[in-house]
Amino acid sequence: MFCMVLPWGEEENKPIMDVISLTTHHLVKSEDLNHHGTLYAGRSAEWFVETGFTAAASLCSPEHILCVKIHGMEFSRPVQLGEIVVFTGKIILTGRTSLVAYVNASVRGQTALEGFLTFVNVDLQGKPQPHGIQIEPISENDKALQEKARTLKK
Repeated sequence: MFCMVLPWGEEENKPIMDVISLTTHHLVKSEDLNHHGTLYAGRSAEWFVETGFTAAASLCSPEHILCVKIHGMEFSRPVQLGEIVVFTGKIILTGRTSLVAYVNASVRGQTALEGFLTFVNVDLQGKPQPHGIQIEPISENDKALQEKARTLKK
């Protein structure tokens, strides 16, 4: 379910929506490997941010989105040459100008890395501006992720 973003200043009438997941796939090639022969963290970070950005861009215009923080990108298993990594991202929490994305990367259904990113909606001069979006999680998993995201600002 996608929402229509309201004009700025109409925040009291924010559209309320459920959490939407977006998915990207990446084949791990030789140029993506580190000196141990596994997926290089820098390449993972690129794909991680790209997935979070895509989730934010599904709600706001891409030219208005700025990544301001990666809140931990934690690996739980190595990723090998030839494996296909499935990155799933979703905006799990919104503030007045911010959008917090949760990104999970898995290989054959097993989590390889996960974490959160914060994006800010900005005007063309780079100043934060309200986006008018509110997220209401429905699933218990998304509710738990939203609570975890709330602790990131502290």
